[in-house]
Amino acid sequence: MCGVAGFAGISSDDASTIAHSMADAIVHRGPDSSGVWVDRAGGCALAHRRLAIVDLSEAGHQPMHSGSGRYVLAFNGEIYNHLELRADLGEYAWRGHSDTETLLACFEAWGVRRTLERTVGMFAIALWDRAQRVLHLARDRIGEKPLYYGWMGEVLVFGSELKALQRHPAFRSEVDREALVSYLRHGYLPGPRTIWRDVVRLDPGTLLSLPFGDGSRSARGAAPVSFWSLDEAIRAGAAHPFTGSERDAVDALDELLTRSVKLQSVADVPLGAFLSGGIDSSAIVATMQKVSSRPVKTFTIGFDDPRHDESAHAAAVARHLGTEHHEQRVTEADALDMIPRLPQMYDEPFADASQIPTALVCAAARRHVTVALSGDAGDELFGGYGRYGVAMSAWSTARRIPGPVRSAAAGMIGLLPAGAWDMIGRALPARRLGGVGIPRAGEKAARIARVLASRGPEVLYRDIVSHRQDPEAVVLEAVEPTTRVNGGSGLAAMLDVGHYAMAVDTLTYLPDDILVKVDRAAMAVSLETRVPLLDHRIVEFAWTLPMSMKISGGSAKRVLRELLFRHVPRELVERPKQGFAVPLDTWLRGRLKDWAASLLDPALLRQQGYFDAELVQRCWREHQTGERDWQYALWDVLMFQAWLEAQSK
Repeated sequence: MCGVAGFAGISSDDASTIAHSMADAIVHRGPDSSGVWVDRAGGCALAHRRLAIVDLSEAGHQPMHSGSGRYVLAFNGEIYNHLELRADLGEYAWRGHSDTETLLACFEAWGVRRTLERTVGMFAIALWDRAQRVLHLARDRIGEKPLYYGWMGEVLVFGSELKALQRHPAFRSEVDREALVSYLRHGYLPGPRTIWRDVVRLDPGTLLSLPFGDGSRSARGAAPVSFWSLDEAIRAGAAHPFTGSERDAVDALDELLTRSVKLQSVADVPLGAFLSGGIDSSAIVATMQKVSSRPVKTFTIGFDDPRHDESAHAAAVARHLGTEHHEQRVTEADALDMIPRLPQMYDEPFADASQIPTALVCAAARRHVTVALSGDAGDELFGGYGRYGVAMSAWSTARRIPGPVRSAAAGMIGLLPAGAWDMIGRALPARRLGGVGIPRAGEKAARIARVLASRGPEVLYRDIVSHRQDPEAVVLEAVEPTTRVNGGSGLAAMLDVGHYAMAVDTLTYLPDDILVKVDRAAMAVSLETRVPLLDHRIVEFAWTLPMSMKISGGSAKRVLRELLFRHVPRELVERPKQGFAVPLDTWLRGRLKDWAASLLDPALLRQQGYFDAELVQRCWREHQTGERDWQYALWDVLMFQAWLEAQSK
């Protein structure tokens, strides 16, 4: 695992110095060594920071030249099937055994796009073709590894993190207010936009080839092209569904996952896995232990608050599987101490609060290993999130009610403000409601109204995943842009509502939130993370499965569960999903109150000019009194404010 950076377009005498500075900004991604290569004639500079994982010798040093000298590569990631690719190439004078060298040989033999189509792995690639003066930028199929780029005048700058681009002296940009609106809806920035107006993320599964032979004019007109499409994989799965039994599906998944875990367990450094004791991580660890000749190193963190502590479940699974288990106890103070580091770690506003425990478990694992496998993507691929069941149930009910009746009912609910509904909820006969009335009845009434008013699965899904329904009202002088969530993809017409929600999550929430969260937290401590469930063959297989093999009878991830039960007793993992949550609501009324209040100061907000200060303050007051739970909406604003403050330092 490494970090890449560079630029192209204009030759300069200080190109090497600039490239070194860009690489130094991401030293945490590759503390083992660094390298810079400059093509003065072509106006291109490639920089690399190395975290040595495979072939620890100098033969793995980057930027690396191909055998003929035509290509120069700066590469971040792992090509898990690179030994198979070497075998397909036949006789070749190999200098070492790195996957970087394999990629370069394949580029020369098969071309860039065909090579990418044959890879199994995660990667962000910057490849310079010296003969044609073409810069190729490519990103893996699902988006495990980040790659940013943007035009600064006549110079194209790129890198694994935004902080590398900002080191280039030509970097000039401003906050993208439209992207900020999307951020307040979701708590993350939907790709390809970033917080900077002139910088984008390369979409997963795409290749951008920029010809600089006649300067930057032709390069500016280049657009990314897909070498693999998740959208097409989803459509193909729906068109050609799995026809076997559930047992057949479990057998097929077992074979695919075993192959993926074997490939991803290859490393020349210590390797382990995260283990929460849930379905996904337990399935990965069980498969690792099955194919390993020694106990797998597993890692979890434990919290003092039992509402958020899964460490006992993880320990029970670890004992059953016989892993070498490591548990790090974390206090509330440990978690709170992580918050000031988040703006630098995530490099742009990012408000998934599970970033805090994720950063803590990555730091704990790094004390023992350099590579850790995770169970991410199980929820998106196999129906693990509770919102899928909510969407299916809500839409099934709503669609049976005639449209005009639904609209009228939604309008009637909306006649009363949230506070009035809260009063009604508290006043309802306690004996009929367990003695507590209906807590936060206003929020529940608003949710029911949105379901009733929904015109289709697209709107229903958007409302379910939104941190707030009115982000345009909060951001000054901005409108909400079209994204994959609100722009329509045509998938709703061919998928049931549950599969539609899973599809949009896999296209957006997975690469833009989950994978960002894990990559930045892990790379901050120089830890490589791998995701076996994102082998594209598993992804393609998952999309052939009917909903009955994912969610049925109140049970989610049925096929993945049945696979796990071949290795772990059902009673060890059958429990309600907890997630990696932290008590944001109480923190914002307690330990974080002063910090948050200073960032949300109305005078400061007016001076900065991004948010409606009065609206933010109203949310803050309502949260403090307990009238409304605005924890997620407030955390979104706070993480932007903390990031903005860090930009001035």
